[in-house]
Amino acid sequence: MQWHRGRHRWAAVLAGVVAFAVAAPLAQQGPPPAPSLAKKRPAAAKASKVARTPDGRPDLQGVWNYATVTPLERPDALRGKDVFSDDEAEEFARKETEKADHDRNPPADIVGNYNEFWYDGNKKVIPTKRTSLIVDPPDGRLPPQTAEADKRAATIAAARKGIGRHEPTPGGFVEDLGPGGLQVRCILGFNSGPPMTPAAYNQNVQIFQTRDNVVIYNEMVHNARIVPMDGRPHGKLPQWVGDSRGRWDGETLVVETKNFKRETAFLNGRTTSKLHLIERFTRVDADTLMYEFTVNDPTVWTRPWTAQIPMSRSDEPIYEYACHEANHGLTGILGGALLRDSNQSR
Repeated sequence: MQWHRGRHRWAAVLAGVVAFAVAAPLAQQGPPPAPSLAKKRPAAAKASKVARTPDGRPDLQGVWNYATVTPLERPDALRGKDVFSDDEAEEFARKETEKADHDRNPPADIVGNYNEFWYDGNKKVIPTKRTSLIVDPPDGRLPPQTAEADKRAATIAAARKGIGRHEPTPGGFVEDLGPGGLQVRCILGFNSGPPMTPAAYNQNVQIFQTRDNVVIYNEMVHNARIVPMDGRPHGKLPQWVGDSRGRWDGETLVVETKNFKRETAFLNGRTTSKLHLIERFTRVDADTLMYEFTVNDPTVWTRPWTAQIPMSRSDEPIYEYACHEANHGLTGILGGALLRDSNQSR
């Protein structure tokens, strides 16, 4: 399958979204902040180092990049090691970059892939030099899965044994493209979540901010989440990216999201509609936005878990990511699957 990069600027795409956010009615701030599940928080930035909005809040606006070679989970070889030394960080980044070089290594699937030119610089560890993005549990690993989640994963694996990553399960069609089906159909981006996690390319997010609304606009699949800040309760309509509400906890923007329609593209579709997500955005300095998220899905993991990603400010604009525009990839995938199933039934 090919992913198509659009050539239109983001400005026209977002004009209506930003206009809506700015024009929203004024209201009071939300309820008191809920206690966080993370054990440690990034230090709040000094007021003199961070720009402020007219209402005195930290200005989080701009384009932020979250590309990194640091893995979500701490590798087995690094068990017990929380932080790299400078030399270790450089060596780890070098080895991981070589392994992921798309010009020197064969593609991971039969449809091929872009060459290295199209990938977004996942070549450095995060500035904190942690060996994993996960900070809680302290071992840097995902908590154990529930028996229900293990059974679900085993059933999917058995049904898709020998099937390519982007192919429908035998006998299935558009609604049965496997755990990555929402990515293939360009419904949700593979790194935009929510929550956002580093992967491949288009690892940028743009934040727009008013007193009453925040807009979180992801480059991947050009998705914009409008986050009300007026204390209104969550809606009841399930949505692909959930239903988000925001509040301020001191210098940190806290976004709570629930009411997901079903799984997202996060972790290749591992979460469910029961996902309860807390995201925290803290402007550490002029060039750094600390992004932290806590995942709580009791049908998948035995406990909540938290990860942190220091995002870097980018001076580049975001362009529209026109996934599947004038792209015959999905037609080819489904046509090939029909031919495969037909041949197997003879």
